[in-house]
Amino acid sequence: MKFRSTLLVICAFLLALVTMQGQSSQPDNLPSAPSEAKEKAPAQQAPPTPNPPATNPTPDKPQDTSEAPATNAKSVPAAPVTQPVEPAPADTAGTPSGAPDDDSISTIRRTVNEVNVVFTVTDKHGHYVKDLKKNDFRIVDDAKPATDISSFRAETDLPLDVGLLIDASNSVRDRFKFEQESAIEFLNQTVRRKYDHAFVIGFDVTPEVTQDFTDDTESLSTGVRMLRPGGGTALYDALYFACRDKLLKVPHTGPVRKAVILLSDGDDNQSHVTREEAIEMAQRAEVIVYTISTNLSGAGSHGDKVLQRIADGTGGRAYIPFQLTEVANAFAAIQEELRSQYAISYKPPNFRADGRYRKIEILAQEKGMHVRSRPGYYAPSQ
Repeated sequence: MKFRSTLLVICAFLLALVTMQGQSSQPDNLPSAPSEAKEKAPAQQAPPTPNPPATNPTPDKPQDTSEAPATNAKSVPAAPVTQPVEPAPADTAGTPSGAPDDDSISTIRRTVNEVNVVFTVTDKHGHYVKDLKKNDFRIVDDAKPATDISSFRAETDLPLDVGLLIDASNSVRDRFKFEQESAIEFLNQTVRRKYDHAFVIGFDVTPEVTQDFTDDTESLSTGVRMLRPGGGTALYDALYFACRDKLLKVPHTGPVRKAVILLSDGDDNQSHVTREEAIEMAQRAEVIVYTISTNLSGAGSHGDKVLQRIADGTGGRAYIPFQLTEVANAFAAIQEELRSQYAISYKPPNFRADGRYRKIEILAQEKGMHVRSRPGYYAPSQ
């Protein structure tokens, strides 16, 4: 009996011991809760973090790097960019800015001091002359000869940025449909996919962009067909808007011809800007304006004189058809001229960035040649 009692006591003791060991080992076998996993993660990553403080006096940054690598990946390169600015006074250039800023400033100065002019040349019969060379011309800038010519090109294939402005006021209602179809034909023949860009604006009291810059002639045609005549005429406002808000702001990586084709009767009764202010904005945006009159009463009307002044002031050309069918011929003539131009770049003599208007004259050495270009430009102001 004593032996059995002793054996039972021993068994009970062993059983209790086994139970206690099982309870102490069970949590290690169970998965941790998500919150516990997050708390344990820093404890597991903590051992590597003491290493950087041995060489880095700011121990907090390695911890931030391990917790938010995506954020610090953008901020880490920022330090080397700002640090080299401190020794900049020792640079031979003597400027406190970093190298990238110096490059951008010098590039701006080069373009500011250089004038780019697109022009056409016709013979005494009015035919375009396309095979002339740089020495066949001389340039007069602000009454002084310009001899520092940096480039000269016969530009038959230069990319185009074209704005088509169509008068959609009540005064053109009776011939509006034909003008739309002529404009669509011009766009189809002129705009090349992946090369040229155009936009469409209809205007009465206010300008309305029915199609923004695109190289898709189908979209441009749709933009033209969306126009509906009605209301007054704010011609100058429409031209001002097209030059300032569209053609002046579009970015370019190389030379491009910027032009506006203005289809209107020339009568304005609603604009907030004047005719000369609209012309000045076109000059600042380096835009050539071609005008097509929709007056069928013959040349000499007030509206035709307005259109002639706009074209002359920007280096363009005014077309005054005597019949409605000649509107299409005017579009065809503009298309030919856009492909028959020269481009010249030069540095003006005695240039000053004073914001003043400077006149340009491009003269052909050979007699009988007529050069048409924009009459001048506005110097930048500092």
